Amino acid sequence: MIKLSLDAMGGDHAPAVNIIGTKDALANYPKIEHIYLVGDPAQIKAECEKNGLLPSPRWSIVAASETISMSESGVKSVRRKKDSSINVAMELVKNGQADAFISAGNTGACVASATLKLRLIDGVDRAGIASPIPNEHGICNILDAGANPEAKPHHLVGYAIMGTAFARYVLGVAEPKVGLFSNGEEDEKGTTFTKETFALLKETSGLHFIGNVEGHDLFDTELHVVLCDGFVGNIALKTMEATAKAMGKWLKQELTANPLRAIGAALAKGAFRALKEKSSYESYGGCPLLGVNGVVIIAHGGSSGLAIQNALRVAAETVEKNVINVIRVALAT
Repeated sequence: MIKLSLDAMGGDHAPAVNIIGTKDALANYPKIEHIYLVGDPAQIKAECEKNGLLPSPRWSIVAASETISMSESGVKSVRRKKDSSINVAMELVKNGQADAFISAGNTGACVASATLKLRLIDGVDRAGIASPIPNEHGICNILDAGANPEAKPHHLVGYAIMGTAFARYVLGVAEPKVGLFSNGEEDEKGTTFTKETFALLKETSGLHFIGNVEGHDLFDTELHVVLCDGFVGNIALKTMEATAKAMGKWLKQELTANPLRAIGAALAKGAFRALKEKSSYESYGGCPLLGVNGVVIIAHGGSSGLAIQNALRVAAETVEKNVINVIRVALAT
């Protein structure tokens, strides 16, 4: 059975969404034995009562007197706010009381706390965030999505190995395909950084490296891991998210422009709902931070209760698949 440590104060809509997500996760995933809700006890208790999370041996509150806001510096805040909900929740994983950490809070603080408390796996210089996006062939993970904005070529080789292991053992892909994000498919395209990375990836055994890939490949090419530094990855993700929101808004405006279009929209309501679920981050829950000695899931700052529920599910599945040991073996090999 699996025990999870949730930063109940993390996210734009905390702690309410974290309580809602906990309630639904406990109802839907019996494999989760216990969830520790870490944060301000008074606020957490109030939200539990408000949202109907009844007393149960499957959840408990762990007090933390401080909160790291989204606008604070990650590393400095982790060092300064020793009793923050992020630090206390991460400590539960460090001491073995919990099997995984989940937060929708300050990403930099989560990465810093995980690196300081859990330490990096042997062979890893920098941890990376694997962010899932929908693809015609399944799920494609962008790695890194924001943990390491100033990556070096050998960091991306590590990401390739870890991303391959995650895709194979968690997503069930027999032979994960790895691509390097660049401005053209030709081998000679790209910056000095991407060219050096390309050369290293070609020499690395155990990878199914297909070469450079472009933006459209993220969606229409059979691809399971796309490599880039955290600066590029984070910008790409936020651009995709903003584009999806804008397209949804424009589509709604056009479909309600006259009665005839509105009737057509009503008939296609099921298709629109399915498309929204496929393209929404809420369906995927959270992103694993690969490279640290523990399961760490980072959720979207604007997460809803559904997103937190799915982040808890992803954490449980990652623990169940023993991904950390799989990555250790892959890196050693």
